[in-house]
Amino acid sequence: MEFPFYIYKDSHPWENHGAPSGWMGDFRDLRLDFKWKDHPYEGEECLRFDYTAEGSRFANMIGVMWQNPANNAGELDGGIDLSGATKLTFWARGQDGGEYVGSFSFGGTLGAYPDTDTTSLQDVYLSTNWARYEIDLTGLDLSYISSFFGWATARYRNPGGMVFFLDEIRIESEEGAAELVEADEEEERPEHHPEEGVLLLR
Repeated sequence: MEFPFYIYKDSHPWENHGAPSGWMGDFRDLRLDFKWKDHPYEGEECLRFDYTAEGSRFANMIGVMWQNPANNAGELDGGIDLSGATKLTFWARGQDGGEYVGSFSFGGTLGAYPDTDTTSLQDVYLSTNWARYEIDLTGLDLSYISSFFGWATARYRNPGGMVFFLDEIRIESEEGAAELVEADEEEERPEHHPEEGVLLLR
């Protein structure tokens, strides 16, 4: 397995792994734009999530999981050996600041083809500035993973809804991380010119 293992790097399907197909809870309250161009952290695009918190299915929560293949809740043999990875990193920001995400998660698929491990980052409050977050994968059994990344939050913690953004979601090894640092030092980040994105409705 080569690292970094990208889950989202702009909207290019040839660079990304998994699909954000595991919508949970009040999924009718959520809209996702894969190609939001206004102020991404890096590259030309980022992910934008609009959560209205209307409680359309009376679940009082919302969440999305990146699955392999799409819509795989453990019924399909879609696990990948990610041994050698040491962390999952991503960048996030909120539209207004103070947005609450109950958990960002890795692994955890059950069913006939369960993931070999799971872990999560709990109780995250976002700011309006991009911030880097890390989920430690050291010591986990990574030999079979089909749920690469996900997030979930409770309706009552965001009663007025929220808008937040994610970018550069990737699974890294120590060696791969060192290569990324060297690349960043050699190449300056280009300027970004905001332009209106098209909101994708589910």
